Amino acid sequence: MTDSPIEVRGLNHFFGTGEARKQAIFDINLSIARGSLSILMGPSGSGKTTLLTLIGALREIQDGSVVLLDHELHGAPEADLAALRRRLGFIFQAHNLHESLTATQNVLMGLEVHGKGNAAKQRAASHHMLDLLGLADRREYVPANLSGGQKQRVAVARALVSNPEIVLADEPTAALDKASGHTVVEMLKSLGKTRGTTTVMVTHDPRILQMADRIITLEDGRIVTDKSQ
Repeated sequence: MTDSPIEVRGLNHFFGTGEARKQAIFDINLSIARGSLSILMGPSGSGKTTLLTLIGALREIQDGSVVLLDHELHGAPEADLAALRRRLGFIFQAHNLHESLTATQNVLMGLEVHGKGNAAKQRAASHHMLDLLGLADRREYVPANLSGGQKQRVAVARALVSNPEIVLADEPTAALDKASGHTVVEMLKSLGKTRGTTTVMVTHDPRILQMADRIITLEDGRIVTDKSQ
């Protein structure tokens, strides 16, 4: 496995067609180191989430190159893209939990996409992840009985339970108090050190900037600063 699991070269992206066509991403070049925690910052509309979804094979690459885990995304068949997405963990600001399932069942879904496994081990892994995030007493609660911050922590547990090679997170701490947000970011940092998990995170949260290895700032679809720390 390469030391740079994410390589972006000459990436441009457009929305709309004809006269309504508008460029959202301009000539992005990035190399993200394995095991690092990189933060994407910038004002609303700067292209952060668009870039994150392009890296995660959630949008079609129109112009330029994204090499994800040694696989070129531009022009790749959907079957290949789907297989790559199964190697990633996604954390979105909208937690996207299934309302009819318990916290444990929602986390189990993060394992079920990888096929059948030992049910008891999968349940134990789900419980372990929920416990790490302070939800031991909320394992069997459905989302309607959880607070916004608790729902977000369930979504984080679902993303991490399968030990993904890359985590892509969009405002993962926005709904969390300081202690919970710190716990989530510390967990991501720990996974980077122990397992080589690479995290790219969009955030406006100033509380976690000092925990990042790198801060990349976008404005109007362009990288304006890129600082390691």
